[in-house]
Amino acid sequence: NDIIIVITDAEELGLNGADLFANKHPWAQDVGLVLNFEARGSGGASYMLIETNRGNARLIEEFTQARPQYPVANSLAYSIYKMLPNDTDLTVFREDQDIEGFNFAFIDDHYDYHTALDSYERLDRESLAHQGSYLMPLLLHFSATHLDDLKSLNDLNYFNVPYFGLVSYPFEWIWPMFILGLIGFIGIVYSGLRKKKLSGKGIARGFVPMLFVLLINGLVGYYSWTLLTSLYPEYQDILHGFPYNGHAYITAFVYFSLGIAFFIYQRFEKIGIANLLVAPALLWLILCGLLAEYLPGASFFIVPVYAFLVGLLVVSHQQSPNGFLLLFVGLPALVIFGPFVKMFPVGLGLKMMVAATLLTSLTFFLLLPLFGFYKIKKGLGAVLILLCIGFLLDAHFTRGFDPENPKPNSLLYVLDEDENTAQWATYEKVPSKWTAQYLGADLSKPEKLVKKTLSSKYSTGFTYVAPATLKPIKGPKLEVVQDTFVGNDRMVQLAVHPQRAVNRLEVFTNEMTLSSAIINDIPLSEYYLENRRRGKLITHYISDNESTFLQLTFPKDEKLRLTFYEASNDLLSHDLFSVPPRPAENIPMPFVLNDAILVTKTLNFE
Repeated sequence: NDIIIVITDAEELGLNGADLFANKHPWAQDVGLVLNFEARGSGGASYMLIETNRGNARLIEEFTQARPQYPVANSLAYSIYKMLPNDTDLTVFREDQDIEGFNFAFIDDHYDYHTALDSYERLDRESLAHQGSYLMPLLLHFSATHLDDLKSLNDLNYFNVPYFGLVSYPFEWIWPMFILGLIGFIGIVYSGLRKKKLSGKGIARGFVPMLFVLLINGLVGYYSWTLLTSLYPEYQDILHGFPYNGHAYITAFVYFSLGIAFFIYQRFEKIGIANLLVAPALLWLILCGLLAEYLPGASFFIVPVYAFLVGLLVVSHQQSPNGFLLLFVGLPALVIFGPFVKMFPVGLGLKMMVAATLLTSLTFFLLLPLFGFYKIKKGLGAVLILLCIGFLLDAHFTRGFDPENPKPNSLLYVLDEDENTAQWATYEKVPSKWTAQYLGADLSKPEKLVKKTLSSKYSTGFTYVAPATLKPIKGPKLEVVQDTFVGNDRMVQLAVHPQRAVNRLEVFTNEMTLSSAIINDIPLSEYYLENRRRGKLITHYISDNESTFLQLTFPKDEKLRLTFYEASNDLLSHDLFSVPPRPAENIPMPFVLNDAILVTKTLNFE
């Protein structure tokens, strides 16, 4: 098989480069498989994520045969990825050409993503090497594989195990494995009760510490980000939701969760270790049943539960079980769930710290056959809480910004042609000194202007504004080419001509019905017109100062109001302004229109 190397751009604008290749390039018809290498940050392990319109079985089988040395992949991440509104360049090939493939992406150090820090110098070389460890075996394998035999209607559950590679089994095994675990649990409990190794009262009391651990750690994890952003509001200016010291917070809350678990279970150890294990076993089986029904890609969670049931069997039938055996039955929980404790807050932001605290608690339960015999639970709990405090202090003293970890900031000049006024505006919650010189001492919150900016990844609005001197900057020239009535419809043709060097134009309408819309000879779909959000019509990324041509058809008894947002990315270089360069401890805030001159203008058709 030939190997085609494609470098695509304009991904964030709408996967435009991939779309052009997949739908316009003649080579696309010969593509049988895509290996797509991504990054959402500058470090961390590279995860493998499949994209397919059918089942994943054949792709997983071939991937396993290729034998990449350090695979990091699991069907839970695959299932979550399919549920989230995430797209990659590979998505275009899958949706438009029914071409399947593999994504490989590292997602740590998220704070570098789409910032001035997203550079080769900041790139973790081990992450790059991990990508290479996928690339070469897969190229060698698929270069000699029949690529027309990769489609399947069947799905596999899979997860990686260090030194063993990828472990997989069919979805058809999910319910039998769950039922087998349930039968094993019932049998072990029945045997323990019959032999008086377990007691009904002890089992019932065993639910109390488990629920206390889940309640305390769940609440702390859930409100942790709210508390942190109230103590350190500047964290909100890192729109990724993951500050530079984010890993210290993850470690701190993991230690906190473990410390609380040891403290609580120490107070209930008189119930008996075997009795304490029944409640977590039942909880885990309930979770596995729910996952089997609603998130089957996570059904491999039953594997550590099997090991836990072995621990329950041993503890309930032996007075002094072998510690190495109990450690061995705890290894599946550590190997499978340990990486998830970090992955969830890294992948979803610190606002999802609750996932880390709860998963830490659930993993602790699976290690209870071993931990239950520890005589120093209280001492371990104290040490873990001290470690938590230590990492919180470390995070506190490293919360500041410097050239290595700069603060994102933002500044725009917003000119309203309708009202003939101008304002400075920022998105910052805690303005930097560089920004504050334009906002003044008395920060004014914009009521009307808060959403008066171009669309962005997180729908970020302006936070503060200040009056600005009106500059002689011309907004777009609006030329109504045609305005006619056709039956029950009204058809308007107009041209939007830039009168300065601009980079971007967005057009919004009031809440009304558009029968059709053609922009630069490209018709917008009926589905798009019916599902527009906030009245947004189009975004035009302008090349060579070209004009934008609109043809809009709407019911003649409705009124149309068009709002134009015209932006140029030249605030720091424009002759009419003297904005100084950013200091080294600042970078432009990503994901938003920034360092820009924004002109707004409306046009009404009554």
